[in-house]
Amino acid sequence: MVALLARVGGKPIGLAAVQELRQAVIDLAEAGKTTVAWSDSFGEFSAGNVQYYLATAFGKIWLQPSGDVGLTGIAVERMFLRGALDKLGADFQVAKRHEFKSAAEMFTETGFSAPAREETERVAQSITEQISEAVAERRQLSAEKVAELIDAGPYLAPRAQAEGLIDELGYRDEVYTAVRKDAGADAMLLYLGRYVHGKLLAERARAAITNLPSGMQNGGEKTVALIYATGPIRRGRSQRSPLPGSGGAMGSDTIAAAIRSAIKDEHVRAIVLRVNSPGGSYVASDTIWREVVRARAAGKPVVASMGDVAASGGYFISMAADQIVAEPGTVTGSIGVLTGKPVLGETLGRAGVTSDLVVQGAHAAMFSQLRPFTDGEWTLINEWLDRVYDDFVGKVAQGRRMTAEQVHQIAKGRVWTGADAAGNGLVDELGGLATATAIARKRAGLSPKAPVRVFPRVSPVDRLRPAESSESHNAAAASLFADSWGPAWQLAMRVGLHPYGPLTLPGTWLFE
Repeated sequence: MVALLARVGGKPIGLAAVQELRQAVIDLAEAGKTTVAWSDSFGEFSAGNVQYYLATAFGKIWLQPSGDVGLTGIAVERMFLRGALDKLGADFQVAKRHEFKSAAEMFTETGFSAPAREETERVAQSITEQISEAVAERRQLSAEKVAELIDAGPYLAPRAQAEGLIDELGYRDEVYTAVRKDAGADAMLLYLGRYVHGKLLAERARAAITNLPSGMQNGGEKTVALIYATGPIRRGRSQRSPLPGSGGAMGSDTIAAAIRSAIKDEHVRAIVLRVNSPGGSYVASDTIWREVVRARAAGKPVVASMGDVAASGGYFISMAADQIVAEPGTVTGSIGVLTGKPVLGETLGRAGVTSDLVVQGAHAAMFSQLRPFTDGEWTLINEWLDRVYDDFVGKVAQGRRMTAEQVHQIAKGRVWTGADAAGNGLVDELGGLATATAIARKRAGLSPKAPVRVFPRVSPVDRLRPAESSESHNAAAASLFADSWGPAWQLAMRVGLHPYGPLTLPGTWLFE
């Protein structure tokens, strides 16, 4: 392998994922390989900050002459419905712990509250700092010059080249011709996936030829278990969405069974929990947290590796790990809780809609969206919120070796970037999955090249065979429905709260 040529652009990916890719490209260049990025456009005269940020990791950047460089800085925009609700005669009742837990503010405010603005401004500032520093370093520009360039963007291709943001202008065929010339006439062009597949086959053949001990050939080698905890958190089994591109959800039964299975496996010496989740159900998060605690008690180190988002419930399932690793651009924290409901009785009454009610039990209709909470129901809600928040903060304090008051000062529902979280103690180290697996190997006393195995590895036959018990690695298959708000989950979904539960990160945090 002599060169890497990558087309940059297309579907947006998360900032933390981009940072992992950037580091891999930089490592490849430091190993003496040629690295070239090409794009038809970094945004089409629109924001393309993250695409361009990825491209700066490469040794040379080509841009199609008709393309643009959308280096414009970061914007976070939210829509608020309070004014429309007032005109409709609707109300929205919400309670939260604490002031930074802002998921319901689109229904209760007409703009950013002061805490939400403070939080969002700092996140945008932190991300802009990360992008600016990288551009300055890789393009050999001063910090002041990069700040000026961001304020003056976006750029047409000729000016982008004149300002030093790109190296060459050219179409795809011209880029490929130039790279082939540098690589040599006998160089073979392969998609990265084909190259990796061929390399794995070659390594397996080499292992067979060198006649490794049978125990290693049959999977007896000591390994690190890699467990993916991806998507909103819900009780029960993990969810596979039937809709293309809509992702799924992690179920506490599925993830807990995977951790239990790794604890029982004598070949697993450490666990890496790869978390990419905005949170969800408090109860489900607590179930997974408990299994992480049990794994550590069993003598198996656990390292949490955070992806693009590991916030609220996503942080809850990470906080008991021996070490937490995040990228600078990971969105994390959001240690808090909220609940609420719309009150639509007056709105429906204006349209001539009436209702009647029969109840058995003082709070049987507590979550009815036709009437407000009573004083007694507010008492119950506040007791529940205090219980959840205090438990969350207490467990963070326990896992991070801090006092509850220290945690409270950086909690309150506030979102942090990974860079800021490393500074306030919520994260131990900055890096990606490779960093986390290296730490896990070291903690377990394994070789730096000890294998990492996605866990549990369930064969097609295992999927058909009933699990022997909840300890079995095939104990939880995926299913389809969510109920992590309890009786209020459908209501939460209808009014815009995330249907997966009260420990869910507010808003969308995908930057362009």
